[in-house]
Amino acid sequence: MTHAPEKAAANILSMNSIEVLYDNVMLAIKGVSIQVPKGGMVALLGSNGAGKSTTLKAISGLLKAERGRVSRGEISFDGSVITDLPAQQRVEMGICHVIEGRRVFEHLTPDENLEAAAPMAMNRATLKTEKQRIYEYFPRLAERKNSQAGYLSGGEQQMLAIGRALMTQPRLLMLDEPSLGLAPFLVAEIFSIIKKINKEQRLSVLLVEQNALAALEIVSDGYLIENGRVVMHDTAQALKANSDIQEFYLGGGPGTNFHDIKHYSRRKRWLS
Repeated sequence: MTHAPEKAAANILSMNSIEVLYDNVMLAIKGVSIQVPKGGMVALLGSNGAGKSTTLKAISGLLKAERGRVSRGEISFDGSVITDLPAQQRVEMGICHVIEGRRVFEHLTPDENLEAAAPMAMNRATLKTEKQRIYEYFPRLAERKNSQAGYLSGGEQQMLAIGRALMTQPRLLMLDEPSLGLAPFLVAEIFSIIKKINKEQRLSVLLVEQNALAALEIVSDGYLIENGRVVMHDTAQALKANSDIQEFYLGGGPGTNFHDIKHYSRRKRWLS
């Protein structure tokens, strides 16, 4: 009896049997349960359209803007139920969601972008300290801090999007496809910085990725979601060693064609 509260306290985020409806008709995710330990890094893997982004929006409260809602289940953040809380209140509790697509203010400089993302109550001294900390993590941003953000490279814009999120001093950072459209060397650089931030700041991270190989290099655990359901959960090491994961997500199978849907569906033994 004494172990259950300790286990709950060890997780900063718990999703239990969550279902999401769009327009009160379309069931987007079906009974999804995931946990993110305090100070941990967890990956949510899966192909395009599997339900990964919807899962993040359920956590951050952004479903309402897309006519979606959690129709079943419970979401807890650091022991408090947040299932029905508005998005802004979740931000104030420490949940920050970096949505897909590197959304930055293109007409502002990186420095102005960081200042715009800071909470209203943050004083000038803290603002300066936080900006300096972000520039230390992302030296490329420091070099370009007075350039117009719209002229930054894709990788630099992704760094700025993450930097903006860090200005809110989050306790849980959720990243949606941060590697999308980036060269492999940039993906490696950004993921290495995310891992460093996690280690030094004890910042909990939930990472949504199609690039399973890159994600499994930096997280401790991973969930595989397909057709709106979690179909596998294990340590990163175990997932990398799994033959199905290797074949369909890590490119390890001989003669495999990811886009051959019939073959892909037939060989996914975890769905059978």
